[in-house]
Amino acid sequence: MPARTQGKTSSGDESVGDPRSYFHLHLISDSTGETLMTVARAALAQYDNIQPIEHVYPLVRSDRQLDRVLAEIEAAPGIVLYTLMIDEQVQRLERICLKHGVPCVNILDPVFAVFQSYLKVEETRRVGGQHALDADYFNRIDAMHYTMLHDDGQVPEGLDDADVILIGISRTSKTPTCIYLANRGIKAANIPVVPEVPITPLLFEVRRPLVVGLVASAERILQVRQNRLLSLNAIGQNERYVDRQAISEEISFMRRLCGQNDWPVIDVTRRSIEETAAAIMSLMKERKKLPSQVGE
Repeated sequence: MPARTQGKTSSGDESVGDPRSYFHLHLISDSTGETLMTVARAALAQYDNIQPIEHVYPLVRSDRQLDRVLAEIEAAPGIVLYTLMIDEQVQRLERICLKHGVPCVNILDPVFAVFQSYLKVEETRRVGGQHALDADYFNRIDAMHYTMLHDDGQVPEGLDDADVILIGISRTSKTPTCIYLANRGIKAANIPVVPEVPITPLLFEVRRPLVVGLVASAERILQVRQNRLLSLNAIGQNERYVDRQAISEEISFMRRLCGQNDWPVIDVTRRSIEETAAAIMSLMKERKKLPSQVGE
């Protein structure tokens, strides 16, 4: 069970030359490790000029696997964050960390403490409990299948089965936003708005889904499109695609289209995918509260 190590070396490749600018960060999980990485990176975002060398150990469930982790920690001491549920493994890990003077934190302990205090019940200590094959899990799988099938307007049929439909001109992050929503169990389709290409009439017939328009500033879209063409080695092949005036016209058309159909618009210029998705889910929640939606 090798760890995934990330960072830069003193030669400029895998570790940082200045020892004051980096540290070893060990992330140990009995599940996928996603929770640990999210929390760790959220915390690291608050520190400038600090480069972690990440050692990620997912699916640590046996003593043999833990032995390898402990050997890595002894070889490269640093901060240890973990989410282990087996008490014997937790005790072994904490003993070794204490012995070597390494800070060691179970990031779920404060959360468990609050839940236990409020709910007056003990946690089940179930390994990988958040990934149980329950109804929510299969809803997410179903949503992902739907979203991939209805990406970029490929299959306009079945649009009314969506929970939300995103429309927008090229490079407004429609696809990644839909995938993020699908991971939350939301069936999300997206339809590109392309100059001189008719929009499927099925879009104007939907009643169940919320339709949301995504826009961004002309400068932002221009930058992203130029980078896209550069990555494809296609600079100079589609001048209108990266013409600022043409982009402004596309944005204006998008706003008029949404205004004519009473579709909400979200400006994604300075929003992350997560922030855009949160705004969409907020719109969906508000829509459910409207009396006019009852019986549709």
